[in-house]
Amino acid sequence: MFVRTAGERDLAAVRALLVETWHATYDSIYGAAKVTEITDEWHSIASLKARLARPNSEFLIADDGKRIGGMAFAAATTDAKIVMLNQLYVHPACQRQGIGQALLEEVEASFPEARTLRVEVEEANATAVAFYRSKGFLAAGNTADCGGGSGLPALIFEKAIG
Repeated sequence: MFVRTAGERDLAAVRALLVETWHATYDSIYGAAKVTEITDEWHSIASLKARLARPNSEFLIADDGKRIGGMAFAAATTDAKIVMLNQLYVHPACQRQGIGQALLEEVEASFPEARTLRVEVEEANATAVAFYRSKGFLAAGNTADCGGGSGLPALIFEKAIG
């Protein structure tokens, strides 16, 4: 798989990847109905399209020409030295193949002025917690409102970059 910038033509496949990945990851934590509610809002075509147009951001996909195996979205915060990794998801059938690492490396390279990469992670998502720790992220606190407006708690991890 190669990593490239997402385009509007990719959005339906990105949405499908997110819905499937979210159900596989979070149904046991939040329940299928809540996951459907979240994905219908956060991962709608309109929401994804808005990310494509967001300034000071990068919307990436891992693509092998036949399918999209992963995606990442990151954006600079009000402090240009801090980048928020809002999303990094790899399709369950494509996990443990280096796709998450490739997406993470491209996110880091996309913000040369940044010094900190921050991510919020559901504490019960042990696979994601282990992934970020293995990539050099350190615990930096927690939030009661993952992503702003969700009301879902999350751990905050940070990594020095640049």
